[in-house]
Amino acid sequence: MTNKETIIITFKQSGLRLDVALAQLKSDFSRTFIVKFLSDGKVLVNGKVEKPAYKVKDGDVLSVAIITPKKNKIVKEDIPLDIVYEDQDILIINKPQGMVVHPASGHQKGTLVNALLFQEISLSSVNGVTRPGIVHRIDKDTSGLLVVAKNDDAHHFLAAQLQSHAMTRQYMALVRGVVKENSGTIDMPIGRDPKNRQKRAAISDGKSATTNFTVIKRYQAHTLVKCQLVTGRTHQIRVHFRAIGFPIEGDPLYGGKKFDKIYAHGQLLIAYRLKLIQPMSKKELEFEIPLPDYFTDVLATLEE
Repeated sequence: MTNKETIIITFKQSGLRLDVALAQLKSDFSRTFIVKFLSDGKVLVNGKVEKPAYKVKDGDVLSVAIITPKKNKIVKEDIPLDIVYEDQDILIINKPQGMVVHPASGHQKGTLVNALLFQEISLSSVNGVTRPGIVHRIDKDTSGLLVVAKNDDAHHFLAAQLQSHAMTRQYMALVRGVVKENSGTIDMPIGRDPKNRQKRAAISDGKSATTNFTVIKRYQAHTLVKCQLVTGRTHQIRVHFRAIGFPIEGDPLYGGKKFDKIYAHGQLLIAYRLKLIQPMSKKELEFEIPLPDYFTDVLATLEE
C-alpha cells in the first residue's frame, strides 16, 4: 500500500538535515526506514530529489511517497520477566542470558519483545512493529539491565541521552589473561568483520568506539574488569577486549580457544549498572543488580 503526503516545513524544522527533519515529523518510522526511502528517491523537496544532508528551510514543500512497511505478526509469549523498575514512562528489565532482545531473522520467538507484548504493556512505536519500546540492546549471550520506553516521548528523550552519553551503562566482565594496567581506555573504531559478516572487528574505517575499564581483581589466568561504554557499537566490549588480547571468557564468537573448565557457564559479561534521567520528572535514577549465580560460581572456582 502506497500513501502520498505533502508536508510543509516550518521554522521549527528550518536548518535541520532532511533525514533528521523527517524523523521528527514521521516518528512512526525508524531512521533506517527514512534513510532508505530518501535514497530511493521517494521524497521530493520543492519538486526535486535532495540528499539526506540537505538543510530544510521554512516553507519547503515535501512530497513524500511512503511505502508502508509490512507489519510482522509477533507472537505474544508468556515468558517470565525480571522487571527491576516500572513507572508511566519506562521499564528497567534484567534480561537473562540467552534471550534475544527483539525478533529478527532466525529469532522470531522467545525474545524480550515477545514477552513484553504478552504483558499488554504500552510500548513506544518509534522503532516500528518489530522493536516496540526498544531503545538499546544487549547481546543474546549477555545478561543484565536495559531500559524500555513505554511511549514515544520517553523513547526520544532516552535516545537523546544515549546520543549525548548522559546515560551510564556499566558492565562486569571476566576476561582471559591477566591485565597489567589498573585502568584504561580502549579507543578503536568498530565495523563489520570483512571475513565474517556475523562478527564485528576493530578496523580503521569503522565507527568510533570507546570503552573505559577498571581492573577489579586478578586471578592466575583471568581478570575481572568493570567496563563503561562511552559509545554503544554492536559487540563493543567483546570486540575491544578481543582486539587487545583479552577475550571475554565463554564468548562464543570472539573467545577463541575455550577454557573448558568454566566455558559451560556461557559468556561472562553482564550489564550490572544503569544510570539515566527519568523522561518526565527529570530525576536521576540508578539501578544495580548483583552478579548472577553462574558468574559468582566461576569466580569462586577461580579463587580455589
